[in-house]
Amino acid sequence: MSLFAYALERTWHTFSVNWPLLLISVLIATALKLYVDQRKVAAFLKRNQKAGVIGATAVAVTTPLCSCGTTAVILGMMASMVSWAPIVAFMVASPLTSPQELVYSAGLFGWPFAIAFFASSILLGLAGGAVAYVLERSGWLKGQYRLQPMAGGQAGEMAVGVGSAAAGGAADEAGTGSRAGASRPGLRAFGAEFAWVGGRLLLLFLGFAFIGYLLNGLIPEAWIINLFGSGKIYGVPLAATLGLPLYVNTEASLPLVRSFLDLGMSPGATLAFLITGAGTSLGALTGALTIARWRVVAVVVGTLWVGAIAIGYAYNALVTLGLV
Repeated sequence: MSLFAYALERTWHTFSVNWPLLLISVLIATALKLYVDQRKVAAFLKRNQKAGVIGATAVAVTTPLCSCGTTAVILGMMASMVSWAPIVAFMVASPLTSPQELVYSAGLFGWPFAIAFFASSILLGLAGGAVAYVLERSGWLKGQYRLQPMAGGQAGEMAVGVGSAAAGGAADEAGTGSRAGASRPGLRAFGAEFAWVGGRLLLLFLGFAFIGYLLNGLIPEAWIINLFGSGKIYGVPLAATLGLPLYVNTEASLPLVRSFLDLGMSPGATLAFLITGAGTSLGALTGALTIARWRVVAVVVGTLWVGAIAIGYAYNALVTLGLV
């Protein structure tokens, strides 16, 4: 069988096995995009400031926000919440996962891996918030806002205004348009959004799964095992570091990395790559730099990189012990 035919056959097999979970993930993504308003999310966080880091992390992992949507919510939080701890927690956790991505990754990697990825997002959000809290109390994060909080609510009004614009941009990016003040979308809107989300997911899934299986045939298995195999102590930090520049997006990177797992990449290295990649993608970093200066961004990236390595090693240990 030719390499091209092999890649096609493996891509079709992967899709035929995973299509039910892919369908569920599209349904979840469509419902959340249509019925979750970024401004309401920001308003919830402002009303529940006492929840702080825990509340911000919980909202981050249960909402399907793209990088623009994440930026909009954080700007809304800044309207009345001047502490960096919950903002950093949200910046760390939000790009990593969401309900539909939990289902999507379960189809490709199985539920133990998907749950570990989801739990890692929560742990890292809490860790990032804790680090930001300590650093802010020491004064190291002073002056890191790009929109300076001011007395009398002026900064709040500015942040909400910019956040609303970003939220509108995020909705337009998703093909849904702004729904502020509009009636609840009906079946026609749901169908249109479902077709857009499903078509994009299908295109990226099939395309990058095919690329991954092509690489399966081109890259010697020994290379992957030598670089990222379970017995290689440098495999996890190497994968975490490569995730910083090489991650595309969740829909594309998950099927691609699945092919490397088939070639011998350890589960812990796979998890580390996905954690750092999702949190430091171009969209995530651009959104972060819209809100904060480099010290805050360094806290976010450092939390993700160090956390990804620690979690990757821990997950490999659990696999070795047969606990997952």
